[in-house]
Amino acid sequence: MLVLGIETSCDETAAAVVEDGHTVRSNVIASQHDLHRPFGGVVPEVAARAHAERITALIDEALVKAHCKPREIGGIAVVNRPGLVGALLVGISAAKGLALAWDLPLVGVDHIVAHVYAAYLAGFHVYPHIALIVSGGHTCLYRVSGPGAMDVLGQTADDAAGEAFDKVAQMLGLGFPGGPALARCAEQGNPRAHAFPRANPNEKPGDSLVFSFSGLKTAVYYHLREPGKGARALRKLGDAERADVAASFQETACEILVEKTLAACRQTGIRDVAVGGGVACNRRLRALFAARAAQELPGGRVFFPPPDLCADNAAMTAGLGWHRLSQGERDALDLEADPTPKRQG
Repeated sequence: MLVLGIETSCDETAAAVVEDGHTVRSNVIASQHDLHRPFGGVVPEVAARAHAERITALIDEALVKAHCKPREIGGIAVVNRPGLVGALLVGISAAKGLALAWDLPLVGVDHIVAHVYAAYLAGFHVYPHIALIVSGGHTCLYRVSGPGAMDVLGQTADDAAGEAFDKVAQMLGLGFPGGPALARCAEQGNPRAHAFPRANPNEKPGDSLVFSFSGLKTAVYYHLREPGKGARALRKLGDAERADVAASFQETACEILVEKTLAACRQTGIRDVAVGGGVACNRRLRALFAARAAQELPGGRVFFPPPDLCADNAAMTAGLGWHRLSQGERDALDLEADPTPKRQG
């Protein structure tokens, strides 16, 4: 069965066609980076408007690239949680309209669960495994027992890792999108130049799988602050110092992500790991995982989907939607947008 997937949870407009939950027939993504760059971050109203302008053309393109007609589509899957509510509503409205016009079943998909599913879509079919999802809005650890079947092991208590990358990049004047810009800058710096904190001082014993990046972000801010010049005044940096701060921050953030994931492996006895979300494209994170896993996960594997399946995309939406549809699940045309991530505890 062919499933059309639609993704508009943040600032990527995406549509895809996936066959039987595993064969990507098309995966079309339109970035909004140029629209948000002047503002230094994603503006929800701008994002929603851009989705509305692009979504019809993206769906048409996905069908053309998949070499299929609407009559060949067996169902429609759309991200309806979590995300920017205005952005979500654009995709949901488009999906409802097509489901009604084409007389097709509709299913809503959780964006974070879809990121977990991206590993399956990329060929990683090992169960159980530990999944780390790390992006601009989410940092979570899961025990995954099958496609779309998972339990939360740990999550962020405050800022997500990707958000911290973006905010530190903004402090350093590196532009938008901040994560890739900071990673490029960090390549020229010394990752041991500055000792930034690796743990939340308020973290309770036993909460070792709880992520916290607020303290790390604040430590960078105070390192950069210009004394006596007001709360928002930051020091002017030379290229070398800027690169050292970027590299030290990146090293600290990546070490936190790797250590928490390996802690989850130790606690569960599971040696196989899949990493997803936009920050999974970070080369330093991949290198640290490879080095630590070789020492601490004998016989295990750390899997990263290709970059186009790490970033927000509709192929993972369509793939996960196929599993729901194949199990007889359906959502009504009153499907609502839910902007809030489902948290544990």
